[in-house]
Amino acid sequence: MTKTELNGFRRTLETRRAELGYGTSSREALAIETSPDQLDRIQNACDRDWAMSNLERTSNRLREVQAALRRLETGRFGVCVDCEENINPKRLAAVPWAASCIACQQAADREQTTSWNETESSLGMAA
Repeated sequence: MTKTELNGFRRTLETRRAELGYGTSSREALAIETSPDQLDRIQNACDRDWAMSNLERTSNRLREVQAALRRLETGRFGVCVDCEENINPKRLAAVPWAASCIACQQAADREQTTSWNETESSLGMAA
């Protein structure tokens, strides 16, 4: 990968890090509101759950972006952390924080899906 391409990825990742950093500073939606009305309490709980999920997703993405920036600094950017093969440039263009190549990511996704299905089945939650 050329120095120009790496600098482009660095700028993209730094911009994304700044955007995500602003999102995590807003935690007002997590405040617990009280209301005598049961429907309001249910709506507030749903809103809070949504805000917590959103905050978790944002925090996870911020960690991924920061890890990609560290890989840029150490010269490991664009190399799969699992198989150590080069990550397809098209994948990096779409997901610059990608740490794995498509094949390794798909394997990890299948493993996670299998793990979830086994957990649901053991809890009697499967359909």
